[in-house]
Amino acid sequence: MTERLDFDAIIIGAGFSGLYQLYKLRDEIGLSVQIFEAADNVGGTWYWNRYPGARCDSESHTYCYYFSEKLLKKWEWSERYPGQAEILEYLNFVTDTLRLRNNISFNSRITKSEFLESEKIWLITDNSGKQYRSKYVINAVGCLSTANKPDIPGIKKFNGKIYHTGEWPHEEISFSNKRVGVIGTGSSGIQAIPVISETARFLTVFQRTPNYSVPARNQKLSTEFIVDFKNKTQDWLEKMLLSRGGHAWPLPLKHAFDTPEQERLEIMNNAWQNGGLGFRECFDDILTNTTSNNIMSEFLKDKIRSIVKNPDKARALSDIDHPFSTKRPPIDTNYFETYNKPNVSLVDIRKDPIKEIFVNGLRTFSDEFELDIIVFATGFDAMTGSILKMDIKGRDNSSIKSIWSAGPKTYLGLQVAGFPNMFFLTGPGSPSVLTNMPRAIEQHVDWVTDCISHMESNNLNSVEATPEAVENWVDHVNDTANKTLLPKAKHSWYLGANVPGKPRVFMPYTGGLNNYRDICNKIAKDGYAGFLFS
Repeated sequence: MTERLDFDAIIIGAGFSGLYQLYKLRDEIGLSVQIFEAADNVGGTWYWNRYPGARCDSESHTYCYYFSEKLLKKWEWSERYPGQAEILEYLNFVTDTLRLRNNISFNSRITKSEFLESEKIWLITDNSGKQYRSKYVINAVGCLSTANKPDIPGIKKFNGKIYHTGEWPHEEISFSNKRVGVIGTGSSGIQAIPVISETARFLTVFQRTPNYSVPARNQKLSTEFIVDFKNKTQDWLEKMLLSRGGHAWPLPLKHAFDTPEQERLEIMNNAWQNGGLGFRECFDDILTNTTSNNIMSEFLKDKIRSIVKNPDKARALSDIDHPFSTKRPPIDTNYFETYNKPNVSLVDIRKDPIKEIFVNGLRTFSDEFELDIIVFATGFDAMTGSILKMDIKGRDNSSIKSIWSAGPKTYLGLQVAGFPNMFFLTGPGSPSVLTNMPRAIEQHVDWVTDCISHMESNNLNSVEATPEAVENWVDHVNDTANKTLLPKAKHSWYLGANVPGKPRVFMPYTGGLNNYRDICNKIAKDGYAGFLFS
């Protein structure tokens, strides 16, 4: 068989997950491995998302690889929350330190993966038509890597410039003396709007779905912190491994609803002043108890109303229709404060929807806005978009698009029945976007590597999830989600609701990364229960 293979394993994508998977398979198992990457450099999400203000919402010293003491000791983060440029620099540092670049084919977008059943290998086709044969295929395409571009009537008539935050140009974009419209107030919009407002002549924000946001309180890391961190990296890792979300925050012990009001307010105010995603960890029941969630939601709405001086803007920004943290909760730098600027206006397109784009700007049903630049901060076709863009055919020429027509079906987020030796890193049905991603990535890559090592050591040809295991896991994912408030945000991208025509299915696993890790480890220990080897 080896004579017929170009590589033992092909990895699709050179972001956090693809780079680590390459290192593990090549350096620890000794397989021949190649990454195929559509961009001209590494980075994945952080290669494409170069929009103004792009910044991570996990703290820098946790948003990195922990598998290598060498990397941890050598690299130094500069800020509490790293910006896009620094994260991209970090991933290039990792690539060069581990000598991964020679095993990456850049400017190579994989368009088709076809399982050849008679040979038990995968035939992979790139955008140039070149084909490659491999035993294993690992999809490391990322959860947030396919831009969601709204199809607004008249968009091609616009004489100005149109940009999407998820596909931002590499050259610097000047907003100076420009009339700018930003559509979307999710995380990317909330990060971009304050920065754009600094130089734009006039900025109009088109808001459909008001959103919660907590100040990041970003700051430079002190020398003392960096030294202390390098001496205690394992302590930090232990904290992250114990947590549901892969962060290093102390585990909350109190319920919001039965904590005395004064104590409750003190806890929330302290968390607000500290800033960041840790605000979600004030109490342990905000995603399971409606009363507790309402308490935190109203606290945040009150903060918005106290910051925004214009009562109409304050009302529109705080008229939030979903429980706190049931959509990905952004963190920001002066987002709500930006609406106090005289050059910033807010249009509530829930009340006055966008009708069309015309030559010189944008029309709602009752108003018209002349614009020089339109920025779509409309997010991604999350979790499944990048997978379904490819033509993936498994046994009996079965298509993953067909199998997932009513929503994604996986076992552990790792495999799909009928697709032997194909793995998905942080795929739908795994904790993925509900976590600090590098922790979820390292767990998945380690598990996949162990599985492949098991196969190679035992001369096994293939592994695939059984249909029964897939159905049982999908049921478990749904049941677990329905025990929380998360599905109540009906317009959440967790449900695919931001993409017209996409099935409304809650895609990530809500049981916590710590519990999920235990489940995966037990399955492997039990002889890979739910997987069929041949």
